[in-house]
Amino acid sequence: MSVQRHPHAQRWLLLALFVVCAIAAQSGAVSVSGSDWLAVADSESAVRVSGGSYVLWQIRLPRTAFSVLIGATLGLTGALTQGLFRNPLADPGLLGVSAGAACAAALTIVVFSGTNFPIPPAWRVWLLPAAAFIGALAVCLLLDLVARWIMPGSIAGLLLTGVALNALAAAVIGLCTYLASDEQLRSLSFWTLGSLAAGNWMLVGSLMILLVPAYWQVRRWASALNALALGEAAAAHVGVDIKGLRRRVIVWVAVLAGFAVAWCGMIGFVGLIAPHLVRTWVGADQRRLLPLSMLTGALLLLLADTLARTLAIPAEIPVGIFTALLGGPFFLLLLRGTQRRLE
Repeated sequence: MSVQRHPHAQRWLLLALFVVCAIAAQSGAVSVSGSDWLAVADSESAVRVSGGSYVLWQIRLPRTAFSVLIGATLGLTGALTQGLFRNPLADPGLLGVSAGAACAAALTIVVFSGTNFPIPPAWRVWLLPAAAFIGALAVCLLLDLVARWIMPGSIAGLLLTGVALNALAAAVIGLCTYLASDEQLRSLSFWTLGSLAAGNWMLVGSLMILLVPAYWQVRRWASALNALALGEAAAAHVGVDIKGLRRRVIVWVAVLAGFAVAWCGMIGFVGLIAPHLVRTWVGADQRRLLPLSMLTGALLLLLADTLARTLAIPAEIPVGIFTALLGGPFFLLLLRGTQRRLE
């Protein structure tokens, strides 16, 4: 009978996340007092109550919640991708989902910004996120079609197809960068660096509506992903529908990662680091790996976002820079550890 490694890991992660949430809500250019926590002010009366109350309830708390949910989304998509490919170096970017969203966003910024489409002003704020989300889903569909055409039923073929689509998307983004004006180039550069400044209560609610059923559905695949870790032949032998599992995982990864990239831009390495840390801590059982990856991703991204908006007050550093600074060295250490295991 196996002994469960670190049975209280979820409690510790929840405690750490609660502490960091409190620190994030208190930290910033505007000081927040205890009375501000008691004044649940709406957007009209918040200024009359106090500036700190408005900042707390309308800016910091929704952004904190949004950071937690986006981090959980990236952690979950990373765990699903690594489980599907049976590779700790995999992340959603390998499928081309992030690149497809970035490609659609670049085309929207550079090509379509100069056109005079009859779009109501209230809808214009949704144009870029909607285009990025559609780009992520389009790459998902194209990935499945091309992979089935080139190497039917092969997960390795799926990975290689994703690498090729990443290269094509990078070429389109490079062309858009070359054609962009100075203003468009600034918008494109800021978007690709990633930011959580768009977080508000409406987006928090939308992401909750998406993430809760996604997790409910994904947890049902934990046993199948555990079987897949033994190899495709072994998983098929115990009754796992590999093609169906692959299709469902890809679709959910595209939907979740597409939403995250659409509203936050390119935030790298969270989906890579979070599942690997959890796997090192509690093992590779997907029944624990999936929820703990969500908590770890939420904690990592909230830490990065808090640093991004507090280290250079009153300016704000793009959060993608911090995730890259943390994730780059970690990725090199991960590669080194993999090489040592192969020697």
